[in-house]
Amino acid sequence: MRRSRTDDFREFAAGRASHLFRSACLLTSGDTHLAEDLVQETLGRMYARWGRMSRIDNPAGYAQTVLVRTFLTHQRRLSATERPIGEVPDSALQSGDDPALRIALLGALGRLAPKDRAVVVLRYWEDRSVEETAAAMKVSSAAVRTRTTRALAKLREQLGGSLAEFAAH
Repeated sequence: MRRSRTDDFREFAAGRASHLFRSACLLTSGDTHLAEDLVQETLGRMYARWGRMSRIDNPAGYAQTVLVRTFLTHQRRLSATERPIGEVPDSALQSGDDPALRIALLGALGRLAPKDRAVVVLRYWEDRSVEETAAAMKVSSAAVRTRTTRALAKLREQLGGSLAEFAAH
């Protein structure tokens, strides 16, 4: 029996939604509500193209690219100037998680410019190459390297003194 397009997409969405949500939480600096919206919009866009997805070698990677582009588009909108209050994400802590470190890292990510945050998430959370990150963000490889250097310097500046304190735990 041949599976329908909808069944194939449901299976894909069920398998990728949690990973997309974790990436979206990092991009939004812990704003779980915005992260849910971004994932929903990403999956909606993916569904619209699902019939033509046979030409795409890596649908999961394509979904990550759509997520990042959706996030960057959201940041450009005037309504995107709203900022959530600094609250811990609603998710339960896993064993070995350090809440203070999580809050510090999410706060530091939140103070980065949206494109810098996207570069850090793609390069270090998604473990993408410079070229893959450049393609996802529609910029040159040199721009990715420059943004990565600047973003990491800003993170070190923000977390520098407190990193030793977290390492002691």
